Amino acid sequence: MNRYPGTPLFLERRSYRFRRLMDAVRMLPFIVLAFWMVPLLWPVHETVTAESVPMSHALRYVFGAWLAAVILCFGLWRRTSSQIEQETQR
Repeated sequence: MNRYPGTPLFLERRSYRFRRLMDAVRMLPFIVLAFWMVPLLWPVHETVTAESVPMSHALRYVFGAWLAAVILCFGLWRRTSSQIEQETQR
């Protein structure tokens, strides 16, 4: 039931999508931090064994996570900037 008479019960589709997009922007640093912490869970041995992760794989993972974060940030920035431009033109 709507508490405030005269206000719509549901948000407009555009407004709802923009709010969820901003939620994604706010959560992105935490998601990236979680991906950066994954190498801490890898087994570490003083001697190189079959279970240890080679440094080349670890560096590829860290660089890949960084590159994915940059691409995600760029994509979210483009989407939010286009949404803001559309709202200011109205």
